[in-house]
Amino acid sequence: MTLITSPEAAARLARAILSDIALYNKEKIIAGIKNDNVFEALERELKEGQELYNKKVDPSLLKKTNFFNKAVVDILIKRSGNIESDIW
Repeated sequence: MTLITSPEAAARLARAILSDIALYNKEKIIAGIKNDNVFEALERELKEGQELYNKKVDPSLLKKTNFFNKAVVDILIKRSGNIESDIW
């Protein structure tokens, strides 16, 4: 399998993985935001997503970018800004 070497493709992959996590774990995200433990609530899913991302992206690109972490914030956190929580 050819590894992703394009920054645009790596960012797109990260967003796709996080979109899937968000789509299939809505209740966990809501509860996690409300209880201020979203990362613990999604620990398994985020770990699996990170492993998939790392497996598909060239190591040299992984070293100089943080697309996966940015996607976590953009897809999981920013899109959940309407959920009532003490963390906002």
